[in-house]
Amino acid sequence: MLKKGLYIIVATALILTIAACGSNKEGAPSASSGSTESLKPEMEVLIKASSWEFDQESYEIPKDTPVKLSLENINGMHGVKIDGTDIKLRGDQSTVVQLAAGTYNFECNIPCGAGHTKMKATLIVK
Repeated sequence: MLKKGLYIIVATALILTIAACGSNKEGAPSASSGSTESLKPEMEVLIKASSWEFDQESYEIPKDTPVKLSLENINGMHGVKIDGTDIKLRGDQSTVVQLAAGTYNFECNIPCGAGHTKMKATLIVK
């Protein structure tokens, strides 16, 4: 009887812990620095990722303007982490960002095989 009660308590605690973590199926980044999910984007930039490369070496967006950044995985499972921000996309996610002028490097943040370290590009904000 004591084992059954302990089992129920542990199972309940595990379920509550998993539920508290939540799920992010809508594509919001894991952190919000530079993210403005509540603003309506004025444009969208699509970043396509395939086997060890992004479809462009650089992407350009306007400064201080809400822009929807979307990641599309063409081949394999990839992500994006933008240096100098807390913006991260995994899989086929998107988020609205508003960034100050500058050049932001980004890279694949999901280990994806032999060419993973070469998956780098630049986000130019003018």
